[in-house]
Amino acid sequence: MKKAKTKDMSVLGEVWFSKAGQEFLGHSRIELLEKIDQYGSITKAGKAQGISYKTAWEQVDALNNLADEPLVIRTTGGRGGGGTRLTEAGQEVVKRYRMIQREHERFLQSIGEHLEEGEKFYQFLRKINMKVSARNLWSGRVEKISRGEVNALVELQLKGEDRLSALITTESLEALGLTEGSEVLAMVKAPAVMIVKDLGSARLSAINSLQGTVRTIIRGTVNADLTLELPGGSTVSATMTLGSVQHLELQEGDTAWAVFQESNVILGVL
Repeated sequence: MKKAKTKDMSVLGEVWFSKAGQEFLGHSRIELLEKIDQYGSITKAGKAQGISYKTAWEQVDALNNLADEPLVIRTTGGRGGGGTRLTEAGQEVVKRYRMIQREHERFLQSIGEHLEEGEKFYQFLRKINMKVSARNLWSGRVEKISRGEVNALVELQLKGEDRLSALITTESLEALGLTEGSEVLAMVKAPAVMIVKDLGSARLSAINSLQGTVRTIIRGTVNADLTLELPGGSTVSATMTLGSVQHLELQEGDTAWAVFQESNVILGVL
């Protein structure tokens, strides 16, 4: 069985500091401070950053205005005729930012190591946001495919050891790209589910016979909605007449079987 390749995914992010409701310190401005410290010239630092002299000074002014004490100051005189340099406060800001950035990168790396779980969570959100008319919607994995000329029998494992089968056309099998190990969604409309209280040695034409415990019975004026809880934790909903509920003497807590044709199972993939 081939294992499906997972997409290469990574988590990216930047560290920004804000003050007085404004974002004032991030990666690009830290790099500008480092370039000023390296070149001693705001003109050269701006050029190295790919920004104009005017833009460089606007960013420096914004930093100085929001900082408790200046981070960059002008120098005058000397052989070079003066320039710009970082103050001790500026150097401290750069040092602490880089330290926080390293911690942030370790945090992102930790998240990245759990992307598989994150992808599963994302798929779960997609499943619960699906809008379908079928009351029964399960997540399962393809265990076996028996292919015929026209149809294919697809056997699924749900949560726990619960299993069901679906009969679909070979054309649908190809269109869905199903193989053993594929993750699928299985749907069955509640009226298509029959509830049997005592299956015994009865032989049924329906392949799917799931044993469980009656969890709820909601009675209406004509019909009743019944929910059966399976050993693996999945539930099956069935719509039946009140007469059938009374005839079977169904009560919450009873053991019963949910029976439905494999042809009534609709398969889907995300």
